[in-house]
Amino acid sequence: MGIAKALVADDSGSTGIEYGLLASFLAMTLLAGFQTLANQVDDSFTDLSEKYEDAQ
Repeated sequence: MGIAKALVADDSGSTGIEYGLLASFLAMTLLAGFQTLANQVDDSFTDLSEKYEDAQ
């Protein structure tokens, strides 16, 4: 029973897990933001290309 209590009380790896979860959440958020930004830039260039073709 002493080993089980020692394992439950041991929290030395929990900080690493928390930092890993935080890093993965940050990475997913950044990827979603970059995808949105890429779509907006693509739309802007498409609109600009269409306006250029119409002007010729």
